[in-house]
Formats: sequence, C-alpha cells, structure tokens
Amino acid sequence: MIEFNVPAMSCGHCVRAITEALQEADPAAKVQVDLASKKVEVESSTDRATLAAALSEAGYAPAA
Repeated sequence: MIEFNVPAMSCGHCVRAITEALQEADPAAKVQVDLASKKVEVESSTDRATLAAALSEAGYAPAA
C-alpha cells in the first residue's frame, strides 16, 4: 500500500482526476481517496515515484 498526502485536493472532481491519473499509470491499481484528510491510498505494483509523477502531471503534486 502506497499512501500520498495531496493538499491540493478539495472536491469530487479532484478525487476523480486523481483516481484517473493513478489508473492511467497502473490500470490495475486500487485507489482509495479520503477527501477530508486529503489522503490517497494506492494498492499497486507500480513504484511510488511513477505514481507520484502521475499525480504531479495531473496537477495534484503529493506533499513530501
């Protein structure tokens, strides 16, 4: 399980965009988003750096 803190996430559109970006990087990824805590959990065989890059490209850079 890979966890990201995504401070820029604020609405349902953000959740959809983040989920789509992660699933483009890994179509088999299981994504769980907690909008209130701004946390994203990803179950994926893809490495963390690739998933973080996908989030950044979508405009939702994870916090370090």
